[in-house]
Amino acid sequence: MAGSLGNTSTADEVLAGLDLTGKRALVTGVSSGIGAATARALVTHGAEVVGTARDLAKAETALGAVREAAKDTGAFELVELDLASLASIRACADQLVNQSKPFDLVIANAGVMASPFGLTVDGFETQFGTNHLGHFLLVNRIAPLMRAGGRLVMLSSSGHRGSDVDLEDPNFSAQPYNEWKAYSRSKTANMLFAVEFDRRHSPHGIRACGVHPGRVDTELFRHLGEGGLDGLVAMVDKGRAQQGLSVSLTKSPAQGAATSVWAAVVAGSDEIGGRFCEDCSVSPINDSEARLGDIVGVRSYAVDPERARALWAKSEEWVGETFQG
Repeated sequence: MAGSLGNTSTADEVLAGLDLTGKRALVTGVSSGIGAATARALVTHGAEVVGTARDLAKAETALGAVREAAKDTGAFELVELDLASLASIRACADQLVNQSKPFDLVIANAGVMASPFGLTVDGFETQFGTNHLGHFLLVNRIAPLMRAGGRLVMLSSSGHRGSDVDLEDPNFSAQPYNEWKAYSRSKTANMLFAVEFDRRHSPHGIRACGVHPGRVDTELFRHLGEGGLDGLVAMVDKGRAQQGLSVSLTKSPAQGAATSVWAAVVAGSDEIGGRFCEDCSVSPINDSEARLGDIVGVRSYAVDPERARALWAKSEEWVGETFQG
């Protein structure tokens, strides 16, 4: 099956024939979309999954398929986590650590996109604070629970191509706020975190990577305003048509979850360690300005080891904790 996987593959197709019994996974942001699809696919194939959600009541209404699958195959547990609150993150991490149950997979799926300017309760720009710093703190606090052979999958995005991180002004204090630039910076940060986490933990047999799930019709697009996702698709496809390209693909949540589970379970550890993946494959470095091709690749600044170390050091300062690895 691996040779036939691509941009239209689903998570179940990626996991076809695999038995994940005995594997334990953490998936953040399971209340809808890709997170729910990821959790359902893992549970269906026998894994024990811990899912996180900010609003537990909302999550329960979206997790019927996951709960149903857990009756016959794996197991599922839901825990509360608000990635925009360091206190909530620490409480969630403490709960998981106190259970003393190891993880084989951690899939950092939750996130926000193109939101109006705002600050988290701890004073960080919302997208950077939620998408990067929230996961940085959570993952590092539960890292001791990860088994040798384990994997961390960070949901980055092709949107990282819009901007490198700004280590001096992450909160847009000295520059005009742009919601897309803020999103791009947070997604670059997700990838850089994966690079440095992989460097620190690969000697212990734990690997990390970043993935682009594709454009998936989920609640992530709720801040786009008039025209919403349809307007964005129309703009993209107009540009593609001018270049003689076919229309772009909007994936289902099951297709959006495919690369996450591929990187977490199927791909070779040396193949994905510290790399950027999309459409169930590892992407090349691509610093061209072209944005409308079928494979966008990863910008070199998003996988730069020195940049990754610098972001890690700054992130420790911002969250007020240091982590060994």
